[in-house]
Parts: sequence; C-alpha cells; structure tokens
Amino acid sequence: MRVNDIDIAYDDEGDGVPVLLVHGHPFNRSMWRPQVERLRDRHRVVAPDLRGYGESTVVPGKTPLGVFADDLIGLLDRLGLDRVVLCGLSMGGQIAMELHRSHPARVRALVLADTFPEADTAAGRDLRNDLAARVLREGMGPYADEVLDKMISPANVVALPAVAEHVLGMMRGTSPEGAAAGWRGRAERPDYLDSLSRVAVPALVVVGEEDEYTPVAVAERMHAAIPGSTLAVIPGAGHLPNLERPAEFTDAVERFLATL
Repeated sequence: MRVNDIDIAYDDEGDGVPVLLVHGHPFNRSMWRPQVERLRDRHRVVAPDLRGYGESTVVPGKTPLGVFADDLIGLLDRLGLDRVVLCGLSMGGQIAMELHRSHPARVRALVLADTFPEADTAAGRDLRNDLAARVLREGMGPYADEVLDKMISPANVVALPAVAEHVLGMMRGTSPEGAAAGWRGRAERPDYLDSLSRVAVPALVVVGEEDEYTPVAVAERMHAAIPGSTLAVIPGAGHLPNLERPAEFTDAVERFLATL
C-alpha cells in the first residue's frame, strides 16, 4: 500500500479489536507469524514491514523514529483504523513509544516487548553509527552471524534450529541501506520515560528472562514508569521471546487483550 510516498507491505488478518504489530531491527513482519496465526481468531491483526525492511521501500540515509511512526499512522488511516492496540518489540517498541508520544489518541492499549525507553548515550550513538557504516561496507552477513546468540539465547540457538535459521535469514535478508538508516535514526531518539509516565491506556511490558540487549531490569523500570502497567517475564527466552517461546509470549498478550 502506498503511504507517505513509499510502498508498505503488510499482513492484515482476522476481525475484532485491531492489533498493530511493529517488528524489531533488523527483521521484518515475518517475525510476528506465530502471533498473527493465534491472535487473528479474535482480533484484526496488522503486521507491516517498516520502511527499509522486508518488502517495503528502502529509503537510504537516516530514518528517525518519528518517520516510522508517521508511516504507521498513514497505514492506519488508509486501513480506516482509528485506535489500535499497539505492540512493538525492540526498535518496534521504541517506535511504539514514539507513536504514543506523538499520537496518543490513536493508541487503545500498549504492549512494549524487549525494548529500551531512554535516549542513547554518546557511546551508544557512536556504536549505532559505526554499525551503519559497517553493514554498508560488509553487507549484513558478518553482523548477523555475530549477534545471533544475542538476538536469541545461546541455548535456543542450539535447541531451536528452525528459529535460529529464521532469525538469521531475516537479518541477512535486510537491506544494508535500510538497516543503516534505521540505526542512524535510532541514535537520535529522545528519552521516552516522561511520556511513558503519562500513559493513560492499559499497558503490558514483556521481556525475555535471558535478554542481553534489554535485560529484565530495563523492563522493570518501564513497568514502574507506566501507571497501572502489567509486567510479564518469559522464561527460557532472550531478546525475541515471541519466537523463542511463542506460546508463552502470546499467552501473556492474550491475557492482556482479554482485560480490555
């Protein structure tokens, strides 16, 4: 679908309360397949590829989180969806926080999974910009191989070979230009703790118990910041609990949706 002068690929399945699933970096909408297949029985589930990722248009340069959020608002407008349950993981969670900050009236409820609410440090900004330059030089393969056992737990790389292959395939298949633009934009993100303290809709914070990138302590900090929020820690999972422990992750989301 044409939105903001780019083409956005997306899945739109089921009927009922709409749920918008926002993928992480450097992935695509296929990371949500286990959730789409379960939630679509009771909900309308929309899972897009963000600009620069999957089958959506690649725009080189820098993509701030606000641009991703505006793309999602444009997609919701085209689909005739006013308010949605907004669910984002990792970078997708930061995009969800940005969308909530800039368009709070469009969010019926919020699910933030394995994500980080603060702005980058100077060292963090340098790292993201260095990674952007690196994948433009080398392609995505070396980076993907290097971080696989941080994206999912080392134990799950061994125990869940099909999941490991899927995660590796998404990373290797991402456009280096799209990934670099995403990294550069994230490096400049604001701190979201203040806007999270003003969340006035139901909210669920989810985290994999073994997540190295956004540990349980980070999720607890977000949970404490968001009034009335719920926290779910998924055992036996790293940074991608929706793929490593899909039943447990989706159970937590379904229990939350049942309270709306």
